[in-house]
Amino acid sequence: MNVALLIPLLPLIGFLINGLFGKKLSKSLVGLIGSTSIFAAFICVLITFANFISGGSEVQIVKAFDWINVGDTNLAMSFQIDQLSLIMMTLVTGVGFLIHLYSIGYMHDDENYNRFFAYLNLFVFFMLLLVMGDNYVVLFTGWEGVGFCSYLLIGFWYKTPEYNNAAKKAFVMNRIGDLGFILGLFLMYSEFGSLDFTGVLSNTLGHDKGTITAITALLFIGAMGKSAQLPLFTWLPDAMAGPTPVSALIHAATMVTAGIYLIVRSHALFDLAPDTMNFIAIIGAATALIAATIAMVQNDIKKVLAYSTVSQLGLIFIALGVGAYSSGMFHLLTHAFFKALLFLGAGSVIHAMSGEQDIRNMGGLKKALPITHLTFLLGCLAIAGIPPFSGFFSKDEMLAHIFNVNPVLWGVASLTSALTAFYMFRMYFLTFSNDFRGTHEQKHHLHESPSTMTIPLIVLAILAVFGGLLGLPEFTGIHHGLSYFFGTSNDLSSLTRSFEGDFHTTELILMAVATAVAIGSSLYAKKIYFENKTLPDEPKGINKLFAGKYFLDEIYNKIIVKPALLKGTVMQNFMENKVIDPAVNMFASLSVSAGNNIKKIQTGNTGFYIFGIVAGVLLILFANYLIWFR
Repeated sequence: MNVALLIPLLPLIGFLINGLFGKKLSKSLVGLIGSTSIFAAFICVLITFANFISGGSEVQIVKAFDWINVGDTNLAMSFQIDQLSLIMMTLVTGVGFLIHLYSIGYMHDDENYNRFFAYLNLFVFFMLLLVMGDNYVVLFTGWEGVGFCSYLLIGFWYKTPEYNNAAKKAFVMNRIGDLGFILGLFLMYSEFGSLDFTGVLSNTLGHDKGTITAITALLFIGAMGKSAQLPLFTWLPDAMAGPTPVSALIHAATMVTAGIYLIVRSHALFDLAPDTMNFIAIIGAATALIAATIAMVQNDIKKVLAYSTVSQLGLIFIALGVGAYSSGMFHLLTHAFFKALLFLGAGSVIHAMSGEQDIRNMGGLKKALPITHLTFLLGCLAIAGIPPFSGFFSKDEMLAHIFNVNPVLWGVASLTSALTAFYMFRMYFLTFSNDFRGTHEQKHHLHESPSTMTIPLIVLAILAVFGGLLGLPEFTGIHHGLSYFFGTSNDLSSLTRSFEGDFHTTELILMAVATAVAIGSSLYAKKIYFENKTLPDEPKGINKLFAGKYFLDEIYNKIIVKPALLKGTVMQNFMENKVIDPAVNMFASLSVSAGNNIKKIQTGNTGFYIFGIVAGVLLILFANYLIWFR
């Protein structure tokens, strides 16, 4: 068996064992099976990576079995191994394993411990299908699978109605995007006669540009739902209803990256659709800025990180919209490191604070949580873009490419980056600095998290610090030289539009500007929330708009939800109660009445039955006589 086939199979086995037999197993064994299955998959990814390098970096297709054979359409359950899939496979299994390990400690007291790990394993299985598939049908299967699993995980604590509502919201809003995706696949099959990556992406020349624009626009609608872009991003902050490890898994390395992966994988189509590319960049810019302004006034530690995720995804979509595919993937990689770190760090804080999530009720946690504090600080420095942390290098590369194509978009991205540094250090200082503002019981309960939770924090902190070495600036002469992730054959760096002329001086200036802005925003947050000890109060002025999240939920509720409910109520009260139910009851009454009348001829008299048989035969003969002589 090819080792690549084991990569998605191992998480599936973990799901089956914990899902079917988990209640009979001890919690320690459940956690061991759930985590080991992902770690074993990670090892298989590393082996596959080594085989890929030794094989000359040639794209490999690994077939599991024949799947769909209809007419001329033959689709197999098969996997494509190349640089892009290897990046995603490493990310999903590596960060996924750390989140599983963290969950052993975080979820230890939960009564549905085995169900949680079963869901996590199933989520990783579908995500691996999504990134490994060599055709759009396998990709779409994984796409729908992670959507289903997100519903299960967000609503994991289903006894709380608000959590169920959040799960349903995520499911429905993703279905809106998925409708666009599947329509794009229908149109793609109609145009290309294939859904294989090879049959579509290597056969783009000579096709109608309008049709390709329509296909890419529909694919992007799918990406808007899964990767939480305007107008379909409101589900993602509500997804914080799930346990914190779920937030880290969804927001860091898996589900929300699916839309980015789809566009990069389909870049050959998007390159032929400049209108779609411009639309992607504009939507990304609007999403990044709006989400960043909302994050500035959030007081729930997880909500700050949720809107931060939406904003960072927006930045990546700006990069994709200007053709900087490898830069977007680079930031996706570093974002997975520091965002998983920050979410798990937030979970450690919530664990120590007995479930408290409001940063206004925290403060002074530096001494009580030394490991959590240090790793969280490193995550904040990375996402803020402070050199030499990982976020600095990936943001710098994206901003340079964006500036090279569209300075206006660069201005929006730079403003978003400045806001990112501000709200991240606002959260950091309110959480860890100055005096403790919680209750006496919470203060008494404060303690550092167990090693199963702190070890993933330390590993992710190291990645957040040094992950930028995977893509040093171009002027260093060793651009992407330290990582085979952006290798030679099928090189991701070839998917980025080259700088025009000597751009090195401009890039250095842009780096200096980005650094100054990030440091300045961080120091401003320090002055307000550390030195002046200011606490967030009732929002005023434009902050009301930000705190109200631009009232998007209220707008959607008014123009979409309420009309739909009104239509449903009218249909129920009129069509259901006045038309359909009476019609059904009428036919039922007629059937009962007919039965009651017909049963009267069942007298039990044998002579009467013989007479009925003879009369019936005569009627049949008479009917045949009429037909014959007609």
